[in-house]
Amino acid sequence: MRQFLLAIAFALTCTVAAAQNAYVANNGSDNVSVINTATNTVTATVAVGSGPFGVSVSPDASRVYVTNSVNDNLSVIDAATNTVIATVPVGLEPRGVALSRNGLRAYIANYNGANISVINTATNTVAATVAVGNRPQGVAVSPDGLKVYVTNTGSDSVSVINTASNTVAATVTVGTYPIGVSVSPDGSKVYVVNYSSSDVSVINTTSNTVTFTVPLTGGALPIAVAVSPNGLTAYVANSGGGSVSVINTTTNTVAAIVPVGNTPQGVSVTPDGSKAYILNNNVTVIDTATNTVADTVAVGANPAALGNFIGSVPAPSPPTPVPTLSQGAMILLGLIFAGGAAVMIHQRRGPYPVM
Repeated sequence: MRQFLLAIAFALTCTVAAAQNAYVANNGSDNVSVINTATNTVTATVAVGSGPFGVSVSPDASRVYVTNSVNDNLSVIDAATNTVIATVPVGLEPRGVALSRNGLRAYIANYNGANISVINTATNTVAATVAVGNRPQGVAVSPDGLKVYVTNTGSDSVSVINTASNTVAATVTVGTYPIGVSVSPDGSKVYVVNYSSSDVSVINTTSNTVTFTVPLTGGALPIAVAVSPNGLTAYVANSGGGSVSVINTTTNTVAAIVPVGNTPQGVSVTPDGSKAYILNNNVTVIDTATNTVADTVAVGANPAALGNFIGSVPAPSPPTPVPTLSQGAMILLGLIFAGGAAVMIHQRRGPYPVM
């Protein structure tokens, strides 16, 4: 009996790691592959619009937003059921998409519209349209939600949008043909990959100026970038080099180059920072501790995603508090001294990570 009670107390102290899904837009097959990042297997395939291009997961992981570049609209996927629950008309040829940190707004870059559609995610309607530079592609939101950074591929610049007024507060000149963009977790830096000049512009968010330019290997032709959750590393997908450049953000130098598949066009890092997922002809999984390829996952045709396409799997309901070890010990003592009085044990129904 005592061993049984000890086993229960030990179980009460254990927590279950948050499961995570990667949502890969397959531009050539008009669907989204859902990958369980624990097993690196495709668990579902969701049909969306034509030419899906950008993906972003809501902070609570309940919704996935996918831009359909041919249909000029946005598919909203319910992550619990893997079904499209809404289709929102936006601008011309939408590409990149990013969610605000509170999940109340989605920002869509309309490549042929030279503007950004601001979506009210509660009503799935366009709340505002913000004019930016020529041929916008990448979108990223600051951690405090006050700014949105948009790469203007045709203008070689980044538009900085004030989210309170939905107006452009600044325009920053970067390298040639910028595409992907990512903000550091502390909000102090913005990393922009410049396709034609094969380099990375590092923007100081206080001054809205480029403070560093990180050169990549010749012919890298970078498309996408993602900063690790701890802010120490930036991962750059080089479409021309078939590789990923691993940038040390402290020194602004390339610390490693990881060969992956042909024409990588997307990159996202798991919330725990342990893996980076690269979209090429399939999905290449990089172990970030060793900077080596750990796995390869087959998906649909021409996977390409601008945005954060990895999120934690939503739990069905809020968790019930779990007793700590000291509480478990107190329960055991109570059982011992009370002669086996009944104790109700509450089970935790699902992890709720903070993103």
